[in-house]
Amino acid sequence: MAIFPQTRTAVPSPPATSSTRPAEASGGPARLPSLRHIGPNWYASVMGTAIVAGAGAVLPVDVPGLRAACTAVWALSALLLLAVLTARAGHWLCHRDQARAHLLDPAVAPFYGCLSMALLAVGGATLTVGQDVVGARAALAVDVVLFVAGTAIGLVAAVVVPYLMVVRHRPAPGTASPVWLLPLVAPMVSASQGALLVPRVAAGQGREALLLACYAMFGLSLLATLVVLPLVFSRLVHHGPLPLALTPTLFLVLGPLGQSTTAVNQLADVAPGAIGAPYASAFGAFAVLYGIPVMGFALLWLALAAAMVVRAARNGMGFAMTWWAFTFPVGTCVTGAAGLARHTGLDALTWLAVALYVLLVAAWAAAGARTVLGVLSGALTAAPVPPRPATARTT
Repeated sequence: MAIFPQTRTAVPSPPATSSTRPAEASGGPARLPSLRHIGPNWYASVMGTAIVAGAGAVLPVDVPGLRAACTAVWALSALLLLAVLTARAGHWLCHRDQARAHLLDPAVAPFYGCLSMALLAVGGATLTVGQDVVGARAALAVDVVLFVAGTAIGLVAAVVVPYLMVVRHRPAPGTASPVWLLPLVAPMVSASQGALLVPRVAAGQGREALLLACYAMFGLSLLATLVVLPLVFSRLVHHGPLPLALTPTLFLVLGPLGQSTTAVNQLADVAPGAIGAPYASAFGAFAVLYGIPVMGFALLWLALAAAMVVRAARNGMGFAMTWWAFTFPVGTCVTGAAGLARHTGLDALTWLAVALYVLLVAAWAAAGARTVLGVLSGALTAAPVPPRPATARTT
């Protein structure tokens, strides 16, 4: 599927002539046509589901039944990961031409960062809540495998996608999109998920190396994000609102903000057992000194993005897979606020985390329900219709 559809219409199948049969036999577009438009953005549904489980597990409040609900959502995210991995494998096997076209499409290629984050999110949720089902040892093994794979893929995507943008995509001025952040934020997810594994590495240089590697990925992602964010805001100011179907992608900006706050707080939690006391103390202070201002900006952007979504909805914004942008980025703000509440002891931050989690669950339910309906109707697996141009500015 295309990444930014405003609406979807099914493309009629070509007549079964002798000219089309060879394509079927050779693995052309006629084989498993329902997989032809399954792009890498489908991993966003995995990310958005896994973060509901992971964020619920770290909420600084005790809610009866929440742990069991998070475990059920984790199981769903694991099944979704297997399903999307299978569908994407079929896509590459049966529709290599479309897969290559996706990689060379500047609107689609950034979504390859979603594969990394889907693996990391499910791995982290497995270790935090999935161990109630599979056991601590199996959960750790799964998380290690998914962390290594997700981190490797994320680092590759963080290099390859910007490289392709420079040498192949050549996006026009004024076309910067929040989607550009996706391959850049993946290493930040590795930084926060790596914190879960630091205490499980034997004390010594290995543990310290993993801790500092996570901080390095934090810095890598943060600085790259600081390069792209001004381009995104400049595009909005000088060229007006995004097309209606793309408006939800404004929530993607919350991803590096919330995830970086999560990373510094989770790494500060494990630093005392991994590095010398002076540095561990400094990391603890940095978690609050960095996290509070960034969370403030995240709330500002949340208000701006929400206002833009309300405007788009009033102008006729329909459902698209971009609705999944309402989930994972908000979830990172939940975990970031929870980490700050843990380090400061402020009740205000606790209730901020709870309020954001309620928003996350509502967004996940809406995106999930509409996705199920779209899959059952075939609308989400049909050929895409390009989005309409952005409407004129309103005052």
